[in-house]
Amino acid sequence: QRVVCAAGIYALLALGFDFLAEYVGLVCLGGALFIGSGGYVSGLLNAHLNLPPLLCIPIATLVGAAFSTLVLIPALRLRGIYFAIVSFMFPLFAVYIIIALSVFGGTEGISALDTLPNPWFEIYFILGIVLLALFAVRRLVTEDMGLILRGIKDNDQAVKASGISITAYKIRAVFVAALIGSLGGAYLSHLYGWLGISLFAMDFSILPIAACVMGGMGTLAGPVLGAFALTPLSEALRGFGQLRVVLYCFILIAFIVYKPEGLLTYFQRKYHQFEHWEDV
Repeated sequence: QRVVCAAGIYALLALGFDFLAEYVGLVCLGGALFIGSGGYVSGLLNAHLNLPPLLCIPIATLVGAAFSTLVLIPALRLRGIYFAIVSFMFPLFAVYIIIALSVFGGTEGISALDTLPNPWFEIYFILGIVLLALFAVRRLVTEDMGLILRGIKDNDQAVKASGISITAYKIRAVFVAALIGSLGGAYLSHLYGWLGISLFAMDFSILPIAACVMGGMGTLAGPVLGAFALTPLSEALRGFGQLRVVLYCFILIAFIVYKPEGLLTYFQRKYHQFEHWEDV
């Protein structure tokens, strides 16, 4: 049950990463920042204000997304590898600030948080959120905003020449991705009833990329499929610690070299190539 819940969290991060990378042109490696922001806000609200989890999660989703977006705004003028490097550094900054200042529980974290009502609610809640987020993002990219975002990715100067503020639309796109990730972080803190610096772990930045490559970049549903396929394998290798990152690297290399289109596109092509009878 916990593996399914973890797969749902990684699916949300992979969905947000795919949305920013393929529809906006921003390769964001700050998935851990989204998880940590949402998780810490929700945990602190529950620990200090005694708010119930079902109230903490939506509040932390909005506050965590707003905080993550504000942090990333100065880096939006960057593109490609430069934005990726900057976004990857923010979770590391957060960890060292928490350790150095001993705030928010320091390295020990905060325990005894209220958890969700029961295991069945935990599973169906995260699965419902994944389906809702997938539907919402797929709908978003087909609207006018999605058209403008693709234009910014292809030729941002042409969009700027049309009188459209590309910075404003990038902020909206980052907020959408941060909203999805912060929701996963807020849910995670109440899934285990604990929060700490592990919410900023590298896994939350690396595994979504592997899930996107494995499932198929640009398909939105592919990264979700990749997350639900990759997470059980990752949990089976938890005993190896950070060596799991080596596994992600091998998966990335294998799929980039041999199956760059991803599993979803591959299965779709095979389905259409499958011989079947047609009435004439």
